Amino acid sequence: MLEEFHDTRFPPDISLGARGGPERKTQVVVRANGRETRNQQWADSRRRYNAAKGVRSVNDLHKVVEFFEERRGRMFAFRWKDWADFKSCPPGDAISATDQVLGVGDGVQKEFQLVKTYGATFQPYTRKILLPADTAPVVVAVGGAPAVGFVLDETSGLITFASAPPAGEDVTAGFEFDVPARFDTDMLELTLNAHVQGSVTNIPIVEVLL
Repeated sequence: MLEEFHDTRFPPDISLGARGGPERKTQVVVRANGRETRNQQWADSRRRYNAAKGVRSVNDLHKVVEFFEERRGRMFAFRWKDWADFKSCPPGDAISATDQVLGVGDGVQKEFQLVKTYGATFQPYTRKILLPADTAPVVVAVGGAPAVGFVLDETSGLITFASAPPAGEDVTAGFEFDVPARFDTDMLELTLNAHVQGSVTNIPIVEVLL
């Protein structure tokens, strides 16, 4: 994990109103005959958000300013809860130990990285999960049976078993997770509409790729 990281979560009641989602970078070249050549320039997506819509009161403003100042603007990264995508399963479902396949045991390997896979048919994308959340326990299974005897690193998402899972057995997990993120500005432009109401034009947040 980066040294410039504070293991604390942006106020989740404010991030609940945020807009945003995954971003990719694709180079599109249109040839003379009108056909396209497309090149994917980023191997991983990067998420961007704007938390301004989540600010509903002057106290919300204060929480954002306090959080911003302690992070020194863009300097220190933090945990961000993406309410549209924060579980190993769909957001409205309950997590289970078989939600995501982390790998297949070979009788030797003891370490498995938390991941979330998107899609299944054409070209699935596997996202590394670095920040499992403390809002729910991480549940693990080996061959479909609940696993015991493992340690979870909460700032890398790495699971280490005391004994290597048997060869041929799927290692799966269910979890909630946060996004490593930072402010994408060094200035907050605040407006105080009344003694109990406030707003801010822009609170840009960007995922930190580690």
